[in-house]
Amino acid sequence: MILPIVVIIAIILLYYYSTRNFKYWQKRGVKHDKPIPFFGNNIEVYVLRKCMSDAAVEAYCKYPGEKIVGYYRANTPELVIRDPDIMKRILVTDFEYFYARGINHKEVVEPLMRNLFFADGDLWRLLRQRMTPAFTSGKLKAMFPLIIDCAERLQKRALVVSAAGKKLDARDLMARYTTDFIGACGFGVDANSLGDEESAFRKLGAQIFQPTVKDMLVATLKEVFPDACKNLKYLARFEDDLKKFVSDVLRLRNYKPSGRNDFIDLMLECKQRGIIVGESIERRAKDGTPETASIELDDTLIAAQVFIFFAAGFETSSSVTSYTLHELAFNPEIQEKVQKEIDTVLAKYDNKLTYDAIKEMTYLGWTMKEAMRMLPSVGFLVRQSAKPYTFPELDISIDANVGIIIPLQAMHNDPEYFENPKEFRPERFDPENLTRKQRDVFLPFGAGPRACIGERLGLMQSLTGLAAVLSKFSVSPAPDTIRWPKIDPKSDVVQIIQGGLPLMFNERKITS
Repeated sequence: MILPIVVIIAIILLYYYSTRNFKYWQKRGVKHDKPIPFFGNNIEVYVLRKCMSDAAVEAYCKYPGEKIVGYYRANTPELVIRDPDIMKRILVTDFEYFYARGINHKEVVEPLMRNLFFADGDLWRLLRQRMTPAFTSGKLKAMFPLIIDCAERLQKRALVVSAAGKKLDARDLMARYTTDFIGACGFGVDANSLGDEESAFRKLGAQIFQPTVKDMLVATLKEVFPDACKNLKYLARFEDDLKKFVSDVLRLRNYKPSGRNDFIDLMLECKQRGIIVGESIERRAKDGTPETASIELDDTLIAAQVFIFFAAGFETSSSVTSYTLHELAFNPEIQEKVQKEIDTVLAKYDNKLTYDAIKEMTYLGWTMKEAMRMLPSVGFLVRQSAKPYTFPELDISIDANVGIIIPLQAMHNDPEYFENPKEFRPERFDPENLTRKQRDVFLPFGAGPRACIGERLGLMQSLTGLAAVLSKFSVSPAPDTIRWPKIDPKSDVVQIIQGGLPLMFNERKITS
């Protein structure tokens, strides 16, 4: 008799635990869908019917008259932001209230998650403070010869497939280019993924964005039962190998910069400058002034930064460049305009890809931005309130630890901001055509103090890859190319296209 009673009590307690916050948005008069016990509004993400970006688009589109929409990720209340002014305040103006991403548990953060992207609070601020000088224009220019070497390999691989008359997965091709770039510019390693089908570096990149069943279960459990599952690790399968890799590279360089100007050198330069000290963003003294915070950039922390440099650079750049090629394949008249500009600019530089030549390819830049508008690599941004906050125009207050979702995919494709959003039109990004609201909602690299630190490096590498391909080849749809490809529901932060992007690469016959 006792056992059934215990089971009933346990079920009641679990039900209460899983629904304890479900009146949060109702009490504040914020519209939202009815949540489900344990899963909130996130059930379709947990069962892999939708990725989080699609869930955010659905919430955005369902309540067109609202400035904010309530959402529950498991039992945690979150807000989907629909208003550009509120979005700008969260990311920029009132950043001190929303500096956290809220992805890591406050008490337990696994070693590889202590990187610039996932870190919060003082750890994030001090890392950003020390690493920002590593991404100056001068550092970028010094890396450019390494980018050119990868771009030339990219041309050679495409040429082999083109000569055979076979289709080529643009997604895989540009991922291999990006992998070689990261190997060279990041770690001084010849990844050779463009030349070696079985490249270990390429396999690592693919693994990071192909979560196992265990990975997805861990991610779900950490959201549904955050305190009970706080010690579970997302990245356990990479941790030992990555730490060993970083340790070996550092030892080979005798723990000193080698003069290659790659990411490892930049990290070693940061480490040589000693303990990082700065103003705390989390703690204040009684008089209101920030307290002092400090961290030491040890080998484990360097390994975490290496991980995010590889992961973020690999997936975002390859996604952007391959989708740009996909759109150009279906818009040959725009492709011709891009190629004409590339040919004209290269003629000024002895037909060589140079740093200055890429900077002059304005229309190519607009074209890639238009691809990022239609399918941003990161389909949504996340933040978390660090302390109570009131939205003045709504007279609605939220507590600390409320999640914020900024649905970039939805805003970038909202006809309120971009007329005929399915039309691929690079001229939208001519500065003379771009409106203030369009500038406010087009945020493929984020905005404010937590905007992507590697934006300029990523753009330069991506534009160089596109120029390398389009200067030598024209792309067209393959027989099995899908016009509007679908996003893999297993996608998390970055949107990954299901089945790749097969295209035909046809060598150009350019006459002088």
